[in-house]
Amino acid sequence: MTRYEDQVAEHRDYLYKFARLQLRNEAWAEDAVSETLLAALAKPQAFAQRSQLKTWLIGILKHKVIDALRHHGREVTGVGSTEDDDGDPLELLHFKADGHFAEAPADWGNPEQHTSSRQFFEILEACAEKLPAVQGRLFLMREWLELSSEEICKELGLTPTNLYVQLHRARLRLRECLEMNWFQKAGAA
Repeated sequence: MTRYEDQVAEHRDYLYKFARLQLRNEAWAEDAVSETLLAALAKPQAFAQRSQLKTWLIGILKHKVIDALRHHGREVTGVGSTEDDDGDPLELLHFKADGHFAEAPADWGNPEQHTSSRQFFEILEACAEKLPAVQGRLFLMREWLELSSEEICKELGLTPTNLYVQLHRARLRLRECLEMNWFQKAGAA
């Protein structure tokens, strides 16, 4: 039987990948993962096996990532004015002037079935990494760290409208990336 410490250590690479995707800074990600592992090793009784070890560690890491975002919030690329504020040419490709789709979205089949695939999550992570830094950070804070829009706006000094626009653009880019790299292949199979 493997020791608890070894089991925790086995998840380090995954935790680091997750933290790096969230924080987009290797040093901050390394710190968050180290703090997560230390917290898990300091209180092994807290695990209590009510979930998988990996799930429990990710839960701890989410809190460490949020703390890092708050601590380093002013050091990250500014969220205010960016090249994205001038309009996103990606939006023009998908919609007509009346707001309807210029081209019907690709048939994604049964997304719930695809989400169970490990390959799907690898593609999703790759697509999220390709997002512009501001959009990626906001999307990950909202969807993966599950922070409320109010918390994000307060934390980063954004208006709700700016947050909505940035999240909309991020979702469009993710959709396009997934259609090109995952659903197109799934439909061809």
